[in-house]
Amino acid sequence: MQYLDLQVMSRALEWARAGETLWLCTVLSTFGSSPREPGSLLVARRDGAHAGSLSGGCVEEDFLTRMQTGEFEEPVMEIRYGGDNGPQNPQISLPCGGILEVLIERLEPESGNLEHLNALHAALLGQRPQVRRIGLHDGRRELSEDSGLGPRVERDAETVRVRVGPASRLLIAGISPVSAACAEFARTLGFEVIVCDPHEELHGEIDVPGVRLEAVLPSMFIATGGCHGATAVVALTHDPRIDDLAMIEAVRTEAFYIGVMGSKRTSQARAERLRRSGGLSDEQIARLHMPIGLALGSKTPAEIALAVMADVLRVQRGKARDAL
Repeated sequence: MQYLDLQVMSRALEWARAGETLWLCTVLSTFGSSPREPGSLLVARRDGAHAGSLSGGCVEEDFLTRMQTGEFEEPVMEIRYGGDNGPQNPQISLPCGGILEVLIERLEPESGNLEHLNALHAALLGQRPQVRRIGLHDGRRELSEDSGLGPRVERDAETVRVRVGPASRLLIAGISPVSAACAEFARTLGFEVIVCDPHEELHGEIDVPGVRLEAVLPSMFIATGGCHGATAVVALTHDPRIDDLAMIEAVRTEAFYIGVMGSKRTSQARAERLRRSGGLSDEQIARLHMPIGLALGSKTPAEIALAVMADVLRVQRGKARDAL
């Protein structure tokens, strides 16, 4: 999940507690060019105040105008923007013929809805991914535990299922030029980014707004609860004192991606070292992505970082390498 989701849900909870009726919008699917991915949220109240976004422009304006004039009064409904089946507004079009499908829920400030919003807020703050199920005919809502991996939105004729959970975290073990590029890509992708390196004199090399720097060994940060199921751990220094220890601790966590930089030859040597000195089993070593990243022929730090983040996203979305 992205940090924006938590901001949206915090605002929704604040308004619901104040007795406001809310309209919670979820992007269900996109086709063609669209600036927001499935699962993106927007919450609004009757006076037009809102948080989050659906497309970053005219779609929000159209929705808010229609909501304020009395549309969308059903407990749950779907609308489609773009293509041949958009709303009755010929001025609304998306770039490159894109199509956007949105689920709209009208939530009265009653106890059941307040409970559900509280549970959603807790899921976004917690460490356990959940799946939210919304009945398309009766508006019934429920949350249950989930793996956190796979498409963010799934649907059938009866139900929409939306994955929710803690903000995706990228834990970067050690500072290097690749680390700096990776941190920048990850922040753009909506990850919470934490960089751990005990050498404080290197911290100035990470100049990315919003990145959290920790002057500790990555292994110590991981061992004290620094990972959850929505965490990717990447070691990018070529320093076995940092990389190997981070791998030894990371495989004991629920992190969905654990990878370390190095050539095939270096990776083979590291695997033997981790078996011999780190006591890792073959099953634990199989969790490590090494060499890290997609094989894009990357050479520069930015190219390597791109390959790393592309592979992290591949795993997060549940895509096999041979399905790319």
